[in-house]
Amino acid sequence: MRELVMICPGALAEPLSDVLLETGALSVSVEDADMDTDAEEPLFGEPGSEPNTQAWTRNRLVVLMPDGLDPEQLLELARENLGQPVDLPWHLRDVPDADWVRLTQAQFGPIRVGERILIVPSWHADQIPAQRDAQHIAIQLDPGLAFGTGSHPTTHLCLEWLADQLPDAATVLDYGCGSGILAIAAVMLGAGTVVGVDIDEQAVQSTRDNAQANGVIVQSMLPDGLSEGQFDVVVANILSNPLKVLAPMLAGRVKSGGQLILSGVLERQAVEVAAAYSPWLPMAVWNARDGWVCLAGVKP
Repeated sequence: MRELVMICPGALAEPLSDVLLETGALSVSVEDADMDTDAEEPLFGEPGSEPNTQAWTRNRLVVLMPDGLDPEQLLELARENLGQPVDLPWHLRDVPDADWVRLTQAQFGPIRVGERILIVPSWHADQIPAQRDAQHIAIQLDPGLAFGTGSHPTTHLCLEWLADQLPDAATVLDYGCGSGILAIAAVMLGAGTVVGVDIDEQAVQSTRDNAQANGVIVQSMLPDGLSEGQFDVVVANILSNPLKVLAPMLAGRVKSGGQLILSGVLERQAVEVAAAYSPWLPMAVWNARDGWVCLAGVKP
């Protein structure tokens, strides 16, 4: 496990921290870069309140990264989603081996999504209702070493689409399956054959483990293992740039009359992403939350 350490100005500390978390960092801590020096800046608020400023003039961001994540790729994704350059000095340092994902994810409790879905982390499995059916499902989830606790707005948007719009017995491809949450939800909500694909072997294994824990069948694999064929529903909750690059492939995996669902897209990116898919099918915003959107379209 490694930490990415960088120095950034106060105005950038909070938005950059948020974007880094959204694009793959396990955790981000912000410290006064001048701590224990004559330039150290104390932060004060009114009695009983938080400080007006949540950062210092110079901040040290300590970013915990999962194994296999390229720091330059992480920063490139952060630049894209932040919408401005992030030309800051940085370096890497090793941290002792530990199950950092479990340590950082353990803060999450059960999460309700809409009226039909309850996401229960494996460490709260005793809170899964005894009685479940396709109208009210509970998903036991262990993110393992893959991103995906079910807490992010883009995941909620995709889950809500599945709960509201998924046709009975539909074949489903979850591209970028991560922890497998969308694929597992699709099975529980009445889908037929469900396939999960991810470029990360750890995500593929996490999907398999979570599917087994929930007693459902999800065929999970790396992209090279996906056989030819099309699906009634293709869902991809990743990021705008890879979604644009993957447009021909993802659109090609949708049957005529089938539906394509995309998320991981900021509201300001929606038009650009929809345009990338326009040669194959029209995409429009289905719903939005906290600055993120879910795009949906039907293939002619």
